[in-house]
Amino acid sequence: MPADERTHRHVPPEGSHRQSQVDPLAGLRTPQDPPWDVYLTGTVFLDVIFTGLDSAPVRGTESWARGMGSSPGGIANMATALARLGLRTSLAAAFGDDHYGDYCWDALSRGEGIDLTPSRTVPGWHSPVTVSMAYEGERTMVSHGHEPPPEEPSPDCPPGARAAVASLAPGVSAPWIARAAARGTRVFADVGWDGTGAWDLAALPDLAHCEAFLPNAEEAMRYTGATCPRAAAHALTEHVPLAVVTLGADGAYAVDRRTGESAEVPAIEVEALDPTGAGDVFVAGFVTGTLAGWPLADRLAFAGLTAALSVQEFGGSLSAPGWCEIATWWREVRSLADQDPAALSRYAFLAGLVPDDLASPAPWPLRRAVPTIGFRPPKP
Repeated sequence: MPADERTHRHVPPEGSHRQSQVDPLAGLRTPQDPPWDVYLTGTVFLDVIFTGLDSAPVRGTESWARGMGSSPGGIANMATALARLGLRTSLAAAFGDDHYGDYCWDALSRGEGIDLTPSRTVPGWHSPVTVSMAYEGERTMVSHGHEPPPEEPSPDCPPGARAAVASLAPGVSAPWIARAAARGTRVFADVGWDGTGAWDLAALPDLAHCEAFLPNAEEAMRYTGATCPRAAAHALTEHVPLAVVTLGADGAYAVDRRTGESAEVPAIEVEALDPTGAGDVFVAGFVTGTLAGWPLADRLAFAGLTAALSVQEFGGSLSAPGWCEIATWWREVRSLADQDPAALSRYAFLAGLVPDDLASPAPWPLRRAVPTIGFRPPKP
């Protein structure tokens, strides 16, 4: 789409963005750093989430949910999770020319401090929408949307960043990934379900430009032909330096080919309200720990913790935890008299990250998913 047919939105002035209470990269920053810590591109959805369903909807009946929330979704899940963990995040996305698009833009830019300079509003294009129904610890989703114009909005030359997160798709190559990697950006990749059924790693050409690959256990085994996810992780390191395989309720397992290191961390048991976006939050936590230079096991533990905290709130993007919530969790688990010292020691690295006074209320409240997009202003 020609530039004059695209709409730039107002970008808040410098200093108006929300600031994280902890900067995990504070000790590493120099004047020569790229302007952004993480760059992403993808589709922003408007998510409508129903929770508190006793079972899956049954054809021909009406189901009532005990809870409902709405929030930006899609790539917004990961962008928000990264920003709330203190990483300077830049997002290139197409936004709908409608109220949903206005809401998502405002929530991400003003609410979360995400740089939307490479993003655009596409005139006459409506926002994609997903309805998610959470029950029995799982979810069912129904989505509607149309592809934005092919030129929207991923730049040929993405802004300089320490890292980028890419979603790979079979048979699809995104030129920006190779360009970003060539200029020193560390690319972390996830992948979706292969609808072709081929499960051929050769169909993921951009994997060659990636530092890390983070599939779930089923995806990893199908792509490698391995019969267990741990063996699959080792097999994946023939194609990418660092393989991280999520194991669901069993946690996660990772192998680093360059160091020969492997690590496995169990999941934190929580009562899940809504699992939407938990995988995105896991990736954000792992990227944060990697850029901060933490040991592999600490990165896995932190990623699992952030994902566990996220499933206790409505929605995808706005369920992501901030440092205040991480600090509160760390304070509370240490106060339990029957806490297993060995399990607690797995998270001892948090002691050097989150000051105790961070467990007090945040200076700015995190936005949470709410039933309505917004209320009308009160009448004078």
